Amino acid sequence: MPIQTPIRGLRSFCVASKCLSFKHAAAQLFLTPSAVSHQIKQLEQQLGFVLFKRGTRSIDLTSAGKQFYMSIQPIINQLESTISEFTHNQQNKTIVISLPEFFASELFIPHLNEWSEKNPTINLQLETVKSGTEPSQLADLSIVLANGKPNASIVHELFPVRYAPSCNKKLYKKLKNSGYGALKNTPLILHRSRPWSWHQWADNVGVDDFEPKQIIQFDSMYGVVKAAQQGMGIALVPLPLSKAWFSEKLLAKLFDKELNTNDRYYLIQHENMEKKIELTLFANWVKETFID
Repeated sequence: MPIQTPIRGLRSFCVASKCLSFKHAAAQLFLTPSAVSHQIKQLEQQLGFVLFKRGTRSIDLTSAGKQFYMSIQPIINQLESTISEFTHNQQNKTIVISLPEFFASELFIPHLNEWSEKNPTINLQLETVKSGTEPSQLADLSIVLANGKPNASIVHELFPVRYAPSCNKKLYKKLKNSGYGALKNTPLILHRSRPWSWHQWADNVGVDDFEPKQIIQFDSMYGVVKAAQQGMGIALVPLPLSKAWFSEKLLAKLFDKELNTNDRYYLIQHENMEKKIELTLFANWVKETFID
């Protein structure tokens, strides 16, 4: 009968040869150190020569072990690559996207049908985060809001954000003839990541003696916009993200002058994209859809 060499024994040998530790190899292979040691002993018995010099706290390759490693490693790499590629091609691909929750609800989800219709075999896993927090570490691609270009390998600018003083229709009717005096008698709403944005707006438009009655901060942009829609006060609402709230007459701009900042949305491509066509397809779609 022909000799049958178990693939797992060869893989354990290759991993142990790289790190020169049965313990570390076991951690990478999700096995116990004794299981790795047993597989390699079986392989040595089958080959008829010793692969490792075993010390009390360390191991090292024998001369024959080094020669065997140089010969077998490329074959194991090719085998694993072939299995991975075959499995990848037989299943729907999944992309993990990290993006701010307000961007997701107001811009991304309304356009999602376009992506799904064009790419029915590519699944999306969306990881939403609050504005001002770090994107998910598990993401293949990230959309972020930043005040200046992020420090990353591949970054695409999507569009700038501006902020409009806005409130609901009922409050608008009450305040529209009050001019800037409305700012002294009405709560002002903003996102906590920009605590001085109302003061910046007031400076830019030339409001004298800016002394707000009350400032209310939210940790989510959805909270800012929702509070304005419910009549809590006047909010600095981000555009163009909130344009649907205005077109549906849930909000109205109280003053025409907006606050322009360096805030921009960016698409960050991570370094694992080279061999994943689906990531390139998605990145191109985002750029075509959202770049201003």
